[in-house]
Amino acid sequence: MYRYISGFIVLIALLSGGIYWLSSHQTANGIRSSIAVAEAMGNTDTTGYDRAIKPIEFRFPRDHGPHPGFKTEWWYFTGNLTAESGERFGYQFTLFRSALSPQKIDRNSTWAANQLYMGHFAVSDIDNEKFYFFERFSRGDEQLAGARTHPFRVWLEDWYCEAVGEDSLNEMPGFNIRAGQDDVLLELTMESEKPLVLQGDQGLSQKGPGSGNASYYYSLTRLKAAGTVQIAGKTYQLSGNSWMDREWSTSALGEDQVGWDWFSLQFSDGQELMYYQLRKKDGSADKFSKGIMVDKDGIGKVFYRDEMELLVKDYWESPLGGRYPSGWTLNVPGEDLSITVMPFFKNQELDVAVRYWEGAVSIDGQRNGKPFDGRGYVELTGYADQ
Repeated sequence: MYRYISGFIVLIALLSGGIYWLSSHQTANGIRSSIAVAEAMGNTDTTGYDRAIKPIEFRFPRDHGPHPGFKTEWWYFTGNLTAESGERFGYQFTLFRSALSPQKIDRNSTWAANQLYMGHFAVSDIDNEKFYFFERFSRGDEQLAGARTHPFRVWLEDWYCEAVGEDSLNEMPGFNIRAGQDDVLLELTMESEKPLVLQGDQGLSQKGPGSGNASYYYSLTRLKAAGTVQIAGKTYQLSGNSWMDREWSTSALGEDQVGWDWFSLQFSDGQELMYYQLRKKDGSADKFSKGIMVDKDGIGKVFYRDEMELLVKDYWESPLGGRYPSGWTLNVPGEDLSITVMPFFKNQELDVAVRYWEGAVSIDGQRNGKPFDGRGYVELTGYADQ
């Protein structure tokens, strides 16, 4: 794991909410471990950056690629996979970009860069209840880290996401992703079984009060995935489903927001549900919380906070400090939908720059009296400092 050397500039970018942090952090001995998410996502100077103010016409393949006028963006993959021999795995792979300045500044140095990149990679070995996680950083550089549109590719050293096949008008037909460190290596190829869906208001996802406190946000909610994972010298042939979230913004948590609970759930009946609940200092749900239900044909329907009910069933005490929810009931009364979501195992916490929990979960539910099951992913932030 990376820790922070004196004078090193840290980039933190976490999902689903127009999120960034760019600062230097150190302790008296020059080393700093994780910090609070509210501190990481406090307001910084955003003068000169583009902002998500109104709905736009998304254009592809352009919008799969980078948007350097915005302060932050990410390419975010999660998924649940099963080996040919029956073992179950979950994974998270995320590449983040953050700008140091609105425009590139010309400098007579090969070290000069106005973009920073961060990657998070984690694998959940479900049956053995083992969790592996890694984090890395780099300045933007052709040999080190970057993002491009034609052909689409985002990379951080030897971690990458790239296009497979020809680009179509509304979606990327396929991706290759690769990430590995120490004795863990994941390599997947995936194709979307549904068109992408636009989150929020036609892809404009408002995260707090005020113009521009929003992101441009779309998702590929069912990616058919196949590939391999290597752990401690053993290789597993995998297949299953993945999910991609794609977001760019110049935004931050509001003054009364301390974190969020984010769910990406894939049902056995061919439908998906995403819900993020922004959490206020008093523990209540912020009014800007929202979600989307995607039907079998890929048609999305947006739901708002007052149309959802999230109830915590259990908690988990981290040995590093902090108390996380660990089991939920999620109800959508207007859809006659009730879902129970449980972690496959409790300790799926990433002890990285901003410590948070993100892990594979099981699903049991009923809709209109008909049962279904499924698998998904949950992310929890803002609990580690409590």
